[in-house]
Amino acid sequence: MTTQQVFSVCGMCTVRCPIMAEVKNDNVQLLQGNPHVPAMKGTICPKGAAGIALLHDHERIQGPMIREGKRGEGKWRQVSWDEALEETAARLKAVMDKHGARSVAFSDRSGPFKDLHQAFVRGLGSPNYTNHDSSCARNVHHACISVTGAGREELVYDYKNARHVVFQTRNIFEAINVQEVTNLTAAMDAGCKITVIDIRATISATKADRFLLVRPGSDYALNLAVIHELLFKKLYDAEYAARWINDLGQLEEFVRPYSPEWAEGETGVPAGEIRRFVQEIAAARPAVIWHPGWMTARYTDSFYVSRTAYIINALLGSIGARGGLMFTKKPGDVGRKGLNKLADLFPKPTEKRADGVGWLYKHFDAGPGLAHLVYKAMETGEPYPVKAYIAYRHDPLMGFPDPDRLRQIFDHLDLLVSVSFTWSDTAWYSDIVLPLSTYLERESIMACKNGLRPYFFVRRRAVQPRFDTRADWEIICGLARRLGIGELAFSSIEDIWNYQLEGTGVRPEDFNATGFVNLAQPVEDPPFTEPRFKTPSGKIDIISERLEKQGIPSLKPYTAPKRPPKGQFRLTFGRCAVHTQGHTVNNPMLSELMSENVLWINDRAAAELQITDGERVTVSRDGYSETIRAKVTPLIHPEAVFVVHGFGHRLPVESRAYGKGLADNCFMQGGLEIWDQAGGSIAMQEHFVTVSKC
Repeated sequence: MTTQQVFSVCGMCTVRCPIMAEVKNDNVQLLQGNPHVPAMKGTICPKGAAGIALLHDHERIQGPMIREGKRGEGKWRQVSWDEALEETAARLKAVMDKHGARSVAFSDRSGPFKDLHQAFVRGLGSPNYTNHDSSCARNVHHACISVTGAGREELVYDYKNARHVVFQTRNIFEAINVQEVTNLTAAMDAGCKITVIDIRATISATKADRFLLVRPGSDYALNLAVIHELLFKKLYDAEYAARWINDLGQLEEFVRPYSPEWAEGETGVPAGEIRRFVQEIAAARPAVIWHPGWMTARYTDSFYVSRTAYIINALLGSIGARGGLMFTKKPGDVGRKGLNKLADLFPKPTEKRADGVGWLYKHFDAGPGLAHLVYKAMETGEPYPVKAYIAYRHDPLMGFPDPDRLRQIFDHLDLLVSVSFTWSDTAWYSDIVLPLSTYLERESIMACKNGLRPYFFVRRRAVQPRFDTRADWEIICGLARRLGIGELAFSSIEDIWNYQLEGTGVRPEDFNATGFVNLAQPVEDPPFTEPRFKTPSGKIDIISERLEKQGIPSLKPYTAPKRPPKGQFRLTFGRCAVHTQGHTVNNPMLSELMSENVLWINDRAAAELQITDGERVTVSRDGYSETIRAKVTPLIHPEAVFVVHGFGHRLPVESRAYGKGLADNCFMQGGLEIWDQAGGSIAMQEHFVTVSKC
């Protein structure tokens, strides 16, 4: 049999890079980046390369499971798909009959294929679709809305043409988006400078022209000083500001006390260094990107860190400029019709969301809401009971603070269902597990990638499932059929594709050659585009009407972060290039590359504790402790310790990950109650731990 080339979409992280699989005899021989996407250059990251190992992993879920013992006990009965779907549908119907459709919640990882999930939740009649974003980038999204009136995905980073890029709470060379990294490295070759602001020297910091080591929790202070310097040294783009920035005078008055000298005392960054840095980014304007953050569920003021990042971009004239934050183009912007949404098959829910988003918290975007507040409703029954929960490719017991508390909350549920292709803490605690085929074994609904050049793309099945697993559309449509949601009772993926493409002028076969269909001509040198701000003023709003009406200040006075008590450290976490949070640590290939995390600790702090590099130490908080190997280094702030997130697995079905490393979220007792009231995200780096020799 000849080798076939199958165009698909990677599923090893949330970026979902376009890929090509070479397949022979129903086996994947090679994975690479889609060669027809110029910025991919045929490359994939280490996680993407491990997709074949995931495909053949015998420790992943091999068939539908129904719990027989207590939750979390690990006693399962493997059943047929008919029995699993019938049982799930019957138990969902029982919950809805007793408590109403609004009592069902659904969460996922968001991304390009969420339309199917949103349609299913609407078809049930529930408003409670949510995703993982309150433990990730919700602060960024809400910050962007408060300044520009639009969500964060309506701006695209033009790395390729940038002259200076600032990464603050964005570790781009470890949390990898291949196309962004490729464009950024091309810009670096052309002379683009990089500044990294962090509490430790990441891989991204090692590639930067300037690294600013800041005190944990002081990023907002640094940003205020940068704005102070831009305004009072007249380094901002005055012409752009006069035309497009509202309330500039109020901003100037607000930042008057926040000089670089003041910021030095808060951040530890010398005032002279701040001034030289501001001079450099001002000289590069408008081709500057100050990244507003990716995962920003960190501090209680992280929303204002992201908000001031957008304001700095505006002062530099970067919003809308080539080499800056350009406006995303959607199909309608290039004279094309977009995909028909599956969610539009149903009316929008009229019921209020259980998390209060959109009615109690009017400054938040009601789209996916805030998952941690949905969990609160599960516990309290306010504003109404939430009694059934479907977690799709989402592991809140690993991704949110205080998993023991979250388990207690889940005990209030009548039904907990997990849809996952690997075992996870949430799947292990569920009542029913519906095993998802890996991304190489499943096709997905069509999706659109908006950007400088919007395009439709498709994920196709490269090989048949190795175990008794199913694609997401098969699971969702199978449940819909049993619940009487006829609009979603599709019998084939082709029927879904044809519905989505109707009226677009595009056919499913048009994807055969490259895996995508461009909707516009190439953009080699994107020009400045006239801004289209969706604020009440039609400009960039320094003072947000949306925030002020909710009693939240647009410009919040700085409050110094709490310093760790004597003998303690602020617990921080992040990403690496090898793993995607918790769901890859048991991967046969990736576990060999990195089998456990280590505890970064400052060398001076370690010396005081007589801790040497590589020895095991005990990390403790509120009576809970774990052990981990120490990485003693001068390249982390002395107030902090750091771990790569996602380790510390305790499931017997994960032999490679079992007992290796430390689970950071287990040290965040009470963390579900600590969240950024202005931006909505959990504040996961507001916890302190004690470190001692074993």
